[in-house]
Amino acid sequence: MKKMLMATTAAALLATTAYAGGHAKEVKLGVIFGFTGPIESLTGPMSGGAELAMKEVTDSGKLLDAAKVTSIRADSGCIDNGLATSNAERLIAEGVNGIVGADCSGVTGAVLQNVAIPNGMVMISPSATSPGLTTMDDNGLFFRTSPSDAREGEVMAEILMERGVKSIALTYTNNDYGKGLADAIETSFKAAGGEVTIVAAHEDGKADYSAEVGALASAGGDLLVVAGYLDQGGAGIIKGALDAGAWEVFGLPGGMIGENLPNTIGPDLNGSYGQIAGSEGTGIETFVKMAEEAGFDGTSPYTPESYDAAALFLLAMQAADSTDPAEYGPKILEVANAPGEKIYPGELGKALDMIREGKDIDYVGASAVELIGPGESAGTYRMIEVKDGKNETIGFK
Repeated sequence: MKKMLMATTAAALLATTAYAGGHAKEVKLGVIFGFTGPIESLTGPMSGGAELAMKEVTDSGKLLDAAKVTSIRADSGCIDNGLATSNAERLIAEGVNGIVGADCSGVTGAVLQNVAIPNGMVMISPSATSPGLTTMDDNGLFFRTSPSDAREGEVMAEILMERGVKSIALTYTNNDYGKGLADAIETSFKAAGGEVTIVAAHEDGKADYSAEVGALASAGGDLLVVAGYLDQGGAGIIKGALDAGAWEVFGLPGGMIGENLPNTIGPDLNGSYGQIAGSEGTGIETFVKMAEEAGFDGTSPYTPESYDAAALFLLAMQAADSTDPAEYGPKILEVANAPGEKIYPGELGKALDMIREGKDIDYVGASAVELIGPGESAGTYRMIEVKDGKNETIGFK
C-alpha cells in the first residue's frame, strides 16, 4: 500500500531558541483532513497530533539545516472527492514537501490518483483504512499508519463471537470505506460461524432513516452493526433504530468511535461496543501526556496515528538528507521498522541526531508503528464499550 478549517488555514509552527540562529530552510507539510463533513469532530485532535510532531522537530533544530516545519491545512470534506482533489492541488501549488492524509478512504484514493501520483508527491494517511488502497498502484507514494479494514473485520468477528453474538444485521455508509469494511466484517463473521441477516447501504446526510431501519429490523439479528460515520448517517441509523425499538445495543466499527457519538445519542448508547485502531504501552502513554500539555485529546481516534504520520515524513527526510519526495519516499519503511533503536514520542530530536550519525532507528511512535507489505500498518485494535456516556477502553487485540 502506498501511502494517499476549511481549505485555507496555514499554521506556521514557531521555532524556539534551538532553531534561532540557523540559516534554515522551511519544510512544508500539507494536512488534508475532513474539517467539515461526517468526521469533523475527530479532525481537530488529528491535526493537533500531526502538528505536535512538526513542532517537536522544529523546536529541536535538528532537521536538515535546522529547518522550520510548517503545517498547511486543507479540507478534504471526508466524502467530497472534488473538494479534496481541488484542495490537494492547492497544497501542491503552495509547495508542500509531503501530504499528511487524506483521512477518509474515498477522498484519499481520489487525491492519490489525481494529485499525488501525477505530481510525484508522497502521502501518509493516518486513517484511510479501505482494503482497496492496499492493492492500488501508487508508484510507491502512499503509506498509512492505520491498519486495513481487512484486519478490522477479523477483529470485530472475534469480538462478536466472544460476546456470544450469533447473528447480525449490517449497514454501511455507501462509499469505498463503508463497503470495504462491511465486506470484511461479513466475510469474517460468516467464516467464524455467524449469520449475517442483511447487508444494506445507507447514505449520509439524510434527515430520516426510518426506511433503512425498517428493512434492517425486518431482517432481524442479535445485533445491528453500523459501519458508518459518527457525525452523520451512522448516528442517524442508531437514533432511528432506538426510536423504533429495533435494537438496544449496537456494534461500532472504527468510523463510529469518538466521543461525539455518545454525546449525541445519550444514555441509550450505553452497552454498545466495538473497536478502533489503537495500542498500549510506552508510546501511547507518553503521547497522551504530550497532547494534554499541548491542549488536545491524544486518545481521540486516529490522533496518535496522525502524530506518527508527520514524524515518519520528517525522519525519512533526514535519512535521505532531502525534502524531495523521490529521495525520501524510499526511506519511510527504513525508519519505520527494525533494525534500530526504538523511538517514541518526545524523542524525535534524538532520532534525528542518530540518523545524522548513521545509526539505525526503529520508529515505534504513538501507535506502535510497524509497516508491512506495501507500506501499511500491521495494526493493533483498542476495544471500546460505551459506559456511563463515555467510550471506555476494555482491552486490546
